[in-house]
Amino acid sequence: MRRLHTFALAFSTVLGLFVGGWAYFSARSFYDSFPGVLGSWVSVDGPYNEHLIRDVGAMYLALAAASIGGLIWRHPIAFRVLGIAWTVFGALHFAYHALHLEHMSMDAAIGEMVALGVSLLLGILLLIPDRREAARRQVR
Repeated sequence: MRRLHTFALAFSTVLGLFVGGWAYFSARSFYDSFPGVLGSWVSVDGPYNEHLIRDVGAMYLALAAASIGGLIWRHPIAFRVLGIAWTVFGALHFAYHALHLEHMSMDAAIGEMVALGVSLLLGILLLIPDRREAARRQVR
């Protein structure tokens, strides 16, 4: 399970750095063309708002920074806390987009739901306790 937690954190870190870095440091480009090869998911959802996009970028970068901390310390509590943060964000983000697909093509909507579902799944994986850790706690 620890390998799965490490993988989920590493992938979440990469995701957070990619999305966050792009949104924060190049807000207009992010708005116009995110996620890139899969189309444009942001610009179809309303007018450009640099402040909002940079805030989203900052939030993704903060989650990535916390995930890097989790990769450094690799403690079950860090995995759970990061799992809570990524899952809450992922569930709310997924729900919003699932309820607002009407302005997207079918291909873009499917791509967006799959990408957001993977992001949510990474958070959920971090919430799964390690059986060895749980067994150690019961012995004490």
